[in-house]
Amino acid sequence: MKLTAVPPQEPLPDWLSASFKDRRLIGNDQIAEVFDEIADLLEIDDANPFRIRAYRNAARTLRALTFELAEIIARGEPLPKLTGIGVDLAGKINEIVTTGNCALRQRLRSTLPPGLVELLSIAGLGPKRVRHLYHDLGIETAQQLCEAARQGRIRHLPGFGEKMETRLLSAAQKGIGSDRRLPLAFVEPVAHRLIEYLQQLAGIEEATVAGSLRRMRDTVGDVDLLVAAAPSVNVTAHLLKHPEISTVLVKGRTRASVVLGSGLQVDMRIVKPAQFGAALVYFTGSKAHNIAIRQRARTLGLKLNEYGVFKAEECVARATEVAVYQALGLVWITPELREDRGEVEAALTGRLPRLIELSDLKGDLHAHTRDSDGGNSLEEMAFAAQHAGLEYLAITDHSRSLRVAHGLDTDRLLKQIDQIDALNARLQGMTLLKGVEVDILEDGRLDLPDDILGRLDLVVGAVHSHFGLTLHQQTQRLLRAMDHRYFSVLAHPLCRLINERAPLNMDLPAIIKAASERGCCLELNSQPQRMDLFDLQCQYAKDQGVLISINSDAHRAADFSYLRYGVAQARRAWLEKHDVLNTRSLTSLKKFLRDGGGGRPQSAQN
Repeated sequence: MKLTAVPPQEPLPDWLSASFKDRRLIGNDQIAEVFDEIADLLEIDDANPFRIRAYRNAARTLRALTFELAEIIARGEPLPKLTGIGVDLAGKINEIVTTGNCALRQRLRSTLPPGLVELLSIAGLGPKRVRHLYHDLGIETAQQLCEAARQGRIRHLPGFGEKMETRLLSAAQKGIGSDRRLPLAFVEPVAHRLIEYLQQLAGIEEATVAGSLRRMRDTVGDVDLLVAAAPSVNVTAHLLKHPEISTVLVKGRTRASVVLGSGLQVDMRIVKPAQFGAALVYFTGSKAHNIAIRQRARTLGLKLNEYGVFKAEECVARATEVAVYQALGLVWITPELREDRGEVEAALTGRLPRLIELSDLKGDLHAHTRDSDGGNSLEEMAFAAQHAGLEYLAITDHSRSLRVAHGLDTDRLLKQIDQIDALNARLQGMTLLKGVEVDILEDGRLDLPDDILGRLDLVVGAVHSHFGLTLHQQTQRLLRAMDHRYFSVLAHPLCRLINERAPLNMDLPAIIKAASERGCCLELNSQPQRMDLFDLQCQYAKDQGVLISINSDAHRAADFSYLRYGVAQARRAWLEKHDVLNTRSLTSLKKFLRDGGGGRPQSAQN
């Protein structure tokens, strides 16, 4: 194969290349998404059409590849010659893979009003229409779009009209966006209601979720449903009668796309029962996983698609997922792992992990009561945790600096410690641990004195303020906090809130390295809008010997149900039972906490 004349590629940083040798952090699809956004922004800016087309063509080329460019770059090799990708675009691919971003995209975002990117996420608006709205009417935000639509000013623009104006107003008000992703826990109940509704129709043999929802990604863009039924069963007509549907985008005998009143898009595919297994593999994805197993099929002289596995013209497997994978010489791969991060190779060699299960959790190490910002008493939280199948629960109310959450000062925490001791004397089958979610102050100090922290079973440290520090300041802040002799777990390390607040600007590899050296643990927070850490970050922590604590961050009795989402995230991170702190028995956990996690230097202190 000819090689293009591109600059020498820098290898990935050591912390990535060593740990993720076979686990791709940046896939071709992600690079293509960056190029698509650059093209959109250039088009809004009325840039040279040939330049715009170059980025769009490059994105299409990347999505069609059957090998990952990140792997080539990680080995320090030059990229192969690719159609439409010259020296400049190859350099940007290298930049995206090694840094996770692109300077051109950042520069375009900074020169255009930030609300224009938001406009692109509204259904019915592409870059051409956004350009007209921006240049002709000065519209920069969704709010301005709504106002202009109410005043009837949009209908007069070329290519719009009265009907489009009405649709745009409705879409903007509901927040319908083609790229909008919602927390998993918000979408899953909606999908399950739809499945239950579909199953009421006679003749439906199978109905299930697919796509990123079935893979249990932390966020979901739209709901993918797969139904098995004979052609004589009018599944689409049944779906369209559902009361939550507000807009019909596509309707046919084998597929339908609708928008619910909430703005969530639902895509349904209908297949023959005999094809259900192959279709479920295909529509579950991910795209990268599907490419990997299709390559596996080709090496065996087979063809794999959504209709089955074929040898020449003969179908050799399609009815079940197990049969499809067996035809490829693979054991069944659980949906959470289907991201092309080494799962196919692991299935071939018998190295698939025995992933953690919800039932493996023995306790929860992050929960609140009404003493701070929770909604239930100590006793109510204890009984709720026990009802959820847990054996122990750490009470970790906020500390005094978080006044908005009615944080506990020294006297109130001491009173709570006594209350926990008294309640433990009465509880059967449940033990409450004495803890606190102590604020990490701007300079890295902890919010409570050592003589109080030393009386607790564990100390959960968290950032709740000063999110805008520089990378160096934020990293040093966290490192100093973790160096405290009583520090046990770093809660919601990224501090992100999905669709509301971006992750902290910090050197996460340095934080994980420090946790490994000092015997601290990192939390995987299961709150729907947090889901913090990401799966790949949990995977990296595991590789560095750092235990993960899967916690609910429960603020009321019902919140223990969120643990299943944290477990799903952990499964996507390839975590097994022994990788998770709170799968340990109470005796083992207490010993671990007393010993400082087995890794903290004796000299470590605040």
